[in-house]
Amino acid sequence: MAVVMKKSKALKSVPAAAPIPIELPEGMWDRIAKKAYELWEARGRRDGQALQNWLDAEQIVMDEIHEARE
Repeated sequence: MAVVMKKSKALKSVPAAAPIPIELPEGMWDRIAKKAYELWEARGRRDGQALQNWLDAEQIVMDEIHEARE
């Protein structure tokens, strides 16, 4: 949500504060990184896929955690 402030007869939009990054539980970053590396290797070590590998690794790790809690 932007905040609108009036200054000398001109309206200026001030951007909202950036979202606070989510803190991951202990060891989660390493677990996701390891899985992303495994995906990179399994997918032929292609360049330009780092973000997709990371996002897929996050999803896999989160699914594993949710399955373990059920």
